[in-house]
Amino acid sequence: MSKYMQLTVTVRPYYKKDLKGTYPKLARNLGFIDPGFVNRDPSLYEIVGQLDQLLYRLDGTQLREVLLRHGEKLRNQYKIIQENIADWHLAQADKLLYSIEDVFDEIESELD
Repeated sequence: MSKYMQLTVTVRPYYKKDLKGTYPKLARNLGFIDPGFVNRDPSLYEIVGQLDQLLYRLDGTQLREVLLRHGEKLRNQYKIIQENIADWHLAQADKLLYSIEDVFDEIESELD
């Protein structure tokens, strides 16, 4: 690593519309606890990174129950993505981001 510079890899959202347009049920449910968070259009990766905090704040909600069912898988994928990014295996990390999207598609379909 350079003495005064470093390389970073950032996962940023790339929704065709925004989070609300892509996952309206998820966005609506998250908006109940933090409208500002939803308005920032966080990436799904960022949402998973804050999963434990969200679960705490979502106590007693349907979204909490749905996230709990998928939580272990999401946490495992997040951890593996972090490891792949740290090791500069970016193609593998990218593939795993697709799998997180698949889980969020399931979550969206399970929400009212």
